[in-house]
Amino acid sequence: MARILKKKQDGYNLLTRFLNSPNPTKAATRQVQTLAYEELQAFTGKPYTRTAIFLHGLLGSGRNWRSFSRNLASTLSKTSPSSAWRMVVVDLRNHGRSAEIKGLEPPHDMANAANDLANLVKSQDWAWPDVVIGHSMGGKVALHFAQSCSRAEYDQSAASPKQWYWLEQLWVLDSVPGAVNPRKSDGEVEKVLQTLQSLPSTVPSRKFQVEYAVCFNLIGYVELRWLVNHMMELGFTKSLSEWIGSNLKKSGEHETWAFNLEGAVQMFNSYCETSYWPLLEHPPQGMEIAIVRAEKSDRWDPDVIQRLESQASEGGDGAEGKVSVHILPDSGHWVHVDNPQGLLEIMAPKIASI
Repeated sequence: MARILKKKQDGYNLLTRFLNSPNPTKAATRQVQTLAYEELQAFTGKPYTRTAIFLHGLLGSGRNWRSFSRNLASTLSKTSPSSAWRMVVVDLRNHGRSAEIKGLEPPHDMANAANDLANLVKSQDWAWPDVVIGHSMGGKVALHFAQSCSRAEYDQSAASPKQWYWLEQLWVLDSVPGAVNPRKSDGEVEKVLQTLQSLPSTVPSRKFQVEYAVCFNLIGYVELRWLVNHMMELGFTKSLSEWIGSNLKKSGEHETWAFNLEGAVQMFNSYCETSYWPLLEHPPQGMEIAIVRAEKSDRWDPDVIQRLESQASEGGDGAEGKVSVHILPDSGHWVHVDNPQGLLEIMAPKIASI
């Protein structure tokens, strides 16, 4: 597959605190040397005591989960007032603002993506998170993170007096835990990646469109519409085409991708090849791995569903953790968009019980 993104700008990592309160949003920024992230917390007037980290899916970014994480923090502040929750939404390597950060070297796989998260926690001198939530590809990054924690691969004791079982809940949102055979699906993800790789690094526009756009400062809009129309002509849905278009960012007088496409392709390949069934068969003591399957998702084969439900029915025996399975009704793969309220109703009570 041809590389279409070759140029990288010197980047830096931003920390932004967003307070979910009636007051205007306040933001503070500072530089760090690892993944880009944002912190969100319901305004309670007291420092946070618990942390949940969100990991987005392929070609996404942490901003995809801002609204849901803010609503979760607000809900928890009401249902669990004794705990002040902080939500951290992360841009995985090759995605969002993390795509501009140097030092996140290949191989671009689930193991290194999970290691990035551990490095973020340690570099900020945070306590280890209580909950990690991953959607789609981010779900497998979360599973690898939990697996490595259970093996004490991150030297957690250096940052926290807790042992490896500090991670109390792991949420895997519509992400198949085993290896994925793209041939068994409609291959939509592969088609999207191949289409993106076939596009020029700057989106073309007709001369009169460019002149008009320059007059009205609408270059980005013209290029976005060209991309959306082009992908729809290739057979992609309007919603998917517009979502891909939302990943354009301004670079000089043109628009380019907000992700490192080749790195993202490598991460997708790793996602397909990696299996975490052994982790689900022997979940770490004190940890619950909660799998959310979207009712209308096309990512699940019947045999995988049966295996997952069988694993969940075994329950924990005290020596190991447990696996739970939850069905999100009226939702396709994009759980936080299709049925955010239903997802909140599944997750909030369990997280509040910690």
